[in-house]
Amino acid sequence: MSGGAPGGTSRVPRTSRAPRTAAAGRTVVVVLDGLGIGAMPDAGALRPGDRAADTLGQLLDHCRHVHGRHLRLPALGALGLGLLRPHPALASRTALPVAVARARLGYDGADTYAGHQTMMGADFSRVGVARLGGHLTEVAQALERAGHKAVPLEGGPVLVVDGHVLVHDNLEADPGINWNVSARLADQPFERILAVARTVREVAPVARVIAVGGHSDRPLPAFVRQGDGGTAGLDTPATGFYRNGGLRVQHLGAPVDHSRQLPGLAARAGAAVTLVGKAADILACGSAVRRPAVRTDEVLAHTLSAVRAAGETGGTPALVVANVQETDLAGHQQDAVRFGAVLQEADAGLGALLRELDRPDDRLIVTADHGNDPAIGHAFHTREYAPVLIHRPGTGGSGAAAPAVLPDAGSLADVGATAARFLGIGEGAADLAAGTPLPV
Repeated sequence: MSGGAPGGTSRVPRTSRAPRTAAAGRTVVVVLDGLGIGAMPDAGALRPGDRAADTLGQLLDHCRHVHGRHLRLPALGALGLGLLRPHPALASRTALPVAVARARLGYDGADTYAGHQTMMGADFSRVGVARLGGHLTEVAQALERAGHKAVPLEGGPVLVVDGHVLVHDNLEADPGINWNVSARLADQPFERILAVARTVREVAPVARVIAVGGHSDRPLPAFVRQGDGGTAGLDTPATGFYRNGGLRVQHLGAPVDHSRQLPGLAARAGAAVTLVGKAADILACGSAVRRPAVRTDEVLAHTLSAVRAAGETGGTPALVVANVQETDLAGHQQDAVRFGAVLQEADAGLGALLRELDRPDDRLIVTADHGNDPAIGHAFHTREYAPVLIHRPGTGGSGAAAPAVLPDAGSLADVGATAARFLGIGEGAADLAAGTPLPV
């Protein structure tokens, strides 16, 4: 499949298939982690240079410079991404029945956990921002009460627990949003890392405490550095955790009323819920099928498998929420070429989903949770608008509906509310803690 061009029409070929009996709709939400499409008005509040953030534009330009050609993104072109962020690599029009919008984030900072929780309907406007350095004594005392030994690391506000586990500020998000609990798996099994993280979570005021275990050739204190805003922590990309195999991660989030979020509401309404990739780690739903994965091909394969399985169940509606994480990891590594390669891989998976989701009541929503501009000059997330690309087969009567460019959504919570309406949950998802459905 070839990439789009200005004035061209991007099409995703459909395979012929035997007619199928009507079934309840399948609603799929795919989050391309970190794929922002331009700075929000307040993006420069912490770092003035972030006013120029443009994750999608920067990586497309860089890949064109390196490869001598544009990235091939036929599915994203067909979904209308070029209508939101015009670029020669993206089709400027599409024959598919789509609706597109930009979404403001709806929470402070730029964070995957807060982004997903907001998208699913949680109100994250009151989650605290705190540096670990202001809470060292409290955290150390909690760990000592739990039977651990916790001592400050020389040279910075970082705790060393049981000789190997580091408790530190997360340097990949805006200062004070998340704390990490990290160790080499050669030194501590992941279960012990997780136990430390759970104790820290009990006293942490931040959005996430993230347990991280991985493989590195050197002891982790060698990778501790000072961060922005008085933070200090592990330079996780430098450790090799993301490059080496066997990475283990679990996200422990701030208290959220998960009963009022989309997955729980969908399950109670009788929908089959599947959570894929990082979504399986950070979203709550007791009855959901979970398919954790990091590799993009695995994430999209699990997603397609869940969609096909839902298509065989007859009258049962289905919700699938998937997170493509490797885009975000490439952004943290400030590697635009890798970001582009992952995006092409994700595009191929989206093309397969478009060919599968062909029933009138099927819906595909492709979005993001924040930006992660690989050319901005730092390894933090960037506060950018998220794309919202909605494929709506069966609209427009006997022909395809014209693509609709919608006004900006006020929050990512509007994405979840829109998915809820597609599933027929409530009156426009009135039970969600936040969010207003988009007018599609």
